[in-house]
Amino acid sequence: MVSLKVEDIKTFTTQLFVRDTFDRFLVRDVKIVTYNTFSIDGHIKQGYFSEEEKEAQGLKELSAWEMVRPVCFTLIKGKRLPGSFHIVLQLSQKDTIEFLGRAGTSLKEDQVKGLFVNIRYENQNLHCVTGILLNFFTMDKSLENEWDKEFGEFLKKNEIPWSQE
Repeated sequence: MVSLKVEDIKTFTTQLFVRDTFDRFLVRDVKIVTYNTFSIDGHIKQGYFSEEEKEAQGLKELSAWEMVRPVCFTLIKGKRLPGSFHIVLQLSQKDTIEFLGRAGTSLKEDQVKGLFVNIRYENQNLHCVTGILLNFFTMDKSLENEWDKEFGEFLKKNEIPWSQE
């Protein structure tokens, strides 16, 4: 787990809310505070989509950021900055499998419950905190360190300046 302070909030929020930079991530949870507090649970409600729709859109348990992003953008756009927002994104299963291959780990995909990014904006500061969830206990932090490094590279590739705290 690493905490990265985003140095250019405008660039980051444009990438997050306007562009498709984060669209491949899945949404666990969103909380946006403006004139009200808005909460979004990223879990897809059973029965809302037909099986055919779910298959056609590649939907499983969680919504893609691509689906939720326009709603979130509507909530934050305007003359005033949001009071705060907290967004928990998870790497998709497909991207997790690809990451595990690049990371050179011996872990199997069924041992990794998730690779996460917690995005928190408050008091005019924006931080990204990475994290992993395994379905077993280990003292080995190599996968966590690789995920920290991978997310930092993701930000760098998308020209989002950051510093480590």
